[in-house]
Amino acid sequence: MTRQPDTARLNAAIFAGCMVAFLGFGFAATFGVFLAPMSAELGWGREVFSLSVAVQALAWGFAQPVAGAVADRYGTARVLAFGAVCAGAGFALRGVITDPTGFVLTGVLVGAGTGAASFPIVIGALGKIVTPDRRSFILGLGTAAASLGMFVSAPTATFMIGGVGWQPALLLIGASFALILPFLVFIARVSAPTASGSGAGAFGTAIATAFSDRSYLCLFFGFFVCGFHVAFIQTHLPSYVIDANLAAWVGGLSLALIGLFNIAGSFLSGCSGQVYSKKKVLSGIYLARAVVITAFILLPLTEASVLIFSAIMGLLWLSTVPLTMGLVAQTQGLRFLSTLAGLVFLSHQSGSFIGAWLGGRIYDLTQDYTPMWWAAVALGLLAALIHLPIREEPGPLARAEQV
Repeated sequence: MTRQPDTARLNAAIFAGCMVAFLGFGFAATFGVFLAPMSAELGWGREVFSLSVAVQALAWGFAQPVAGAVADRYGTARVLAFGAVCAGAGFALRGVITDPTGFVLTGVLVGAGTGAASFPIVIGALGKIVTPDRRSFILGLGTAAASLGMFVSAPTATFMIGGVGWQPALLLIGASFALILPFLVFIARVSAPTASGSGAGAFGTAIATAFSDRSYLCLFFGFFVCGFHVAFIQTHLPSYVIDANLAAWVGGLSLALIGLFNIAGSFLSGCSGQVYSKKKVLSGIYLARAVVITAFILLPLTEASVLIFSAIMGLLWLSTVPLTMGLVAQTQGLRFLSTLAGLVFLSHQSGSFIGAWLGGRIYDLTQDYTPMWWAAVALGLLAALIHLPIREEPGPLARAEQV
């Protein structure tokens, strides 16, 4: 283990990490508010926009383990800097490119950037520099900061679209990623590489060992469901609201409420992981999602039902993250944490690809999102079962690290 940094530097790094999570996640998570105005003005079907978001999610997923491996070996700050520049450029291009193919391909740039500069990399770095008794809480804190970004970004983007139009709004969003760069100084002071002496073979052995562990596999496949839920809802809920003849502000506010209540959900999740069985809490979260989505699609759709649904889903939104990442650290150790957490996040983003793209595809074919809602219910029930066999003690990789 590396020597613990002094309290002042540690607190500064935690604050800086929270700011990076806040800035790097918000607009990427609430990009769905652009779906209806852009598709209508440019004459696209919803699949074009949805495919760009899906490509973004998948590129984010593939970038995450690579960024995690680089962070493990060379440090976190330079990874975050690359990601901030890449994501900012991608969002700016979305404000300029109106060709459907080019717009879809911007998802690669935005996804690679957000994969290197958003909260999973940040909380992985924070999780390494705090003591085990604080780790779950700090992971929850970083996730809550990302949620606060979502709460602020959704109404801000909606306001900018109404005020200056979607193209200038996207250029402003692209520029906002530059605000990440000054905070990286504080992270660089405390975030030492944990696998600096490891070659490709060591990483390969670690990955193979993790994937031979049933507990890691359960986390890997279970997190796919989280991605499906999150991407489908944040991409298509604003348009689902408009289709029901509700005001556009309801869709923007729905995403903001998800972000707001997820602040509480992330804190509660992080704290619960200190006291209760992480796998049982995770299973309960996925079961609760299935119940809440079922109620939402069976009850009449009104402004009140959308906002209540958003608030409850917010409590369950990213509350899976600190528990999932905490279990990766608990069962697989810290040396390759960013790499292994990045691979689990790849599964999450694969689910996001399916949720975002398939939602648009099914809507264009049927003019109806109902099949997607029921798929979300079924997957929630499956995820509740998948997490139960997880072993919450150190696995082979973690035990080898302790020798």
